[in-house]
Amino acid sequence: QVQLVESGGGLVQAGGSLRLSCAASGRTFSMHVMGWFRQAPGKERELVADITWSGSTIYYVDSVKGRFTISGDNAKNTVYLQMNSLKPEDTAVYYCAADPTGSGRYAYWGQGTQVTVSS
Repeated sequence: QVQLVESGGGLVQAGGSLRLSCAASGRTFSMHVMGWFRQAPGKERELVADITWSGSTIYYVDSVKGRFTISGDNAKNTVYLQMNSLKPEDTAVYYCAADPTGSGRYAYWGQGTQVTVSS
């Protein structure tokens, strides 16, 4: 089992920055890919960014490229999402998730953290 706990959400004005953290515990050696998802009211959940635990492969959805940066600290079992130049459309609940096999199936999820960007 893997436990994921997100932190760092909050209210920020457009153009501002936030850094989300996802602390992993448990069978962290079994994780292959870590991802950040978001879900806005009335919208489907979408993958924002993901990173292999080795850091060798990174993906970003087009809408955040150049503004968001995903990174990991293996020593701390923590994954970060640095979000700059935030826009109101970035408002959502952000979830951290772990894919143990790299198959695209995220088996473990955090509880989510709210990010609200005011215009």
